[in-house]
Amino acid sequence: MRPVATARCARWLAALSLGAALAGCATDGSAPVPPSKEVAAVMPQATNETEQRRRARIRLELAANYYQQGNFNVALDELRHALEVDPGYAAAYGVLGLVYRDLGDLDRAEDSFQRGLQLAPADPDLNNNYGWFLCQTGRERKSIDYFQRALKDPLYATPAKPLHNAGICSLRMGDEAAAEGYFQRAFQVDPSNAVAMFNLGALYLKRGQLDRAHFYSQRLLSGYEPNAQTLWLALKVARARGDGDGQASLAAQLRRRFPASPEAGLLAAGKFDD
Repeated sequence: MRPVATARCARWLAALSLGAALAGCATDGSAPVPPSKEVAAVMPQATNETEQRRRARIRLELAANYYQQGNFNVALDELRHALEVDPGYAAAYGVLGLVYRDLGDLDRAEDSFQRGLQLAPADPDLNNNYGWFLCQTGRERKSIDYFQRALKDPLYATPAKPLHNAGICSLRMGDEAAAEGYFQRAFQVDPSNAVAMFNLGALYLKRGQLDRAHFYSQRLLSGYEPNAQTLWLALKVARARGDGDGQASLAAQLRRRFPASPEAGLLAAGKFDD
């Protein structure tokens, strides 16, 4: 049972806690997620700012738009301009870290995140995004500390993000008990959090706690447009519960809507344990 994000979906992290609709992005350690609110989350508010900061913020907003479009070179140019105008702009370093991460330049990404955190060590979004970067680069245990730092801010608008990220990273470390706790907390603070629902459904299915697995898999299907992964999870739960009609209905949907998906291939091969 794999936890539910991949390198090609790196820019899509953490949007689920904002209630966006699912997009089918198969992953190796997080969940299918929609286009990113990561950048939106680190964008500062334009209040009580100096003229220098205002000019830098405009550059940062342009960089964020180019980044979300996948135009990394222009995004980098805009970020460099922002930092030339305001070298102490922590948010710009945070977005710079995201861009370098997606470009595969991990050393520069690391340096950018670190410089941002030196300027704003308590910033919850910087801590959350750096924690996820650590988790993506094989430092799962260290990442938990940064998620916890993000959660220390009582005014943080989206605490479900570091919670479900901590759950994903705990799963990668093989600590299912800790992962369950983080996912449950993410669901409690944001009952629309699809990452938490998907992973809780998968975890309870693995344990044979089928009523719980059914609850989360069905809530996920009812709250979001189905994709191959969520249909496959619900189908396996229905099969485990002995619900032949439900299994058949979900199988038909999976074949019809996502015939080329890996999940449809697993269905055709009868590999329900994969």
